[in-house]
Amino acid sequence: MHYDHFVQKVLEYSGMRNFDEAEKVTRATLETIGERLPKTHRQHLATQLPVEMKELLPKSLRMQYLTLEEFYQRIGNRTNAGYSEAVKNAKTVVRVLHEAVASGELEDILATFPLEYNELFGRKPSGPLSSSHP
Repeated sequence: MHYDHFVQKVLEYSGMRNFDEAEKVTRATLETIGERLPKTHRQHLATQLPVEMKELLPKSLRMQYLTLEEFYQRIGNRTNAGYSEAVKNAKTVVRVLHEAVASGELEDILATFPLEYNELFGRKPSGPLSSSHP
């Protein structure tokens, strides 16, 4: 999937006002996902993404352990969005990521996240929900 098409899908699914806003959310979410992934999985994900998105995945950064709430808060901080909006935006980008990345690769990546991230990836939560879920 090409960069513009990826961002356009985020725009379409989210109902955002413009391409720039969707691009900002896409960049913030992918950057945060990259910070949460082990280096090997960041490299594998980078091979599945458009060239313009590869730069968003840190190359030398060690994996950061973030709770799901910290993950959402980081995206909110990067996009100047409230918590619930950051949750919605992150889920939208992940939805497009599901379409853009080979399912086997995505499953390998998802396996590196704690179970609490299941809600982000559209899976049934197996434990306590974050405050993003009622």
